[in-house]
Amino acid sequence: MLVALAIAFPRHVHGEHPLRRRLAIAITAVVSGANITSLVLLARELLRHGSPNGRQLIAAGAFIWLTNLIIFALWYWETDRGGPGKRAEGRDGPPDFLFPQLTDDRIEPIDWRPQFIDYLYVSLTNAAAFSPTDTLPLTPTAKSLMGLQSLVSLVTIGLVISRAVNILQ
Repeated sequence: MLVALAIAFPRHVHGEHPLRRRLAIAITAVVSGANITSLVLLARELLRHGSPNGRQLIAAGAFIWLTNLIIFALWYWETDRGGPGKRAEGRDGPPDFLFPQLTDDRIEPIDWRPQFIDYLYVSLTNAAAFSPTDTLPLTPTAKSLMGLQSLVSLVTIGLVISRAVNILQ
């Protein structure tokens, strides 16, 4: 899947590629589903068995959390303003996310567009705080994605990681 993602998400986007975008969204959806399924199975095993291996549980929880972080950065990147291709061509629509740079032209020029690192940062802060921090979701899609990411992060940290720490004591 990493090879497919590398093809679907090029380093430099110069224009819209509908097939590449559909492929990227499909791969991101599959990985999202697999990650959520992994979390459900891990939580089920945790609740079913009395004494799982704490180190393995922490490693699995950390992997799920990091995958969640990257996957949702990709979701944000692909959904905001119609996707990276439309943003690169300047044919994008209204923003799905209100970045601080969009609130004051003195901070950034009026034609400022977020880069992938901006979405990765939004994903990190949302996963760590379980809510938006400096970048607000504006559309139902953005709000739904951020809510789902917060829920996955909360379950991962709250249930899996705390149980693993308890086992290690």
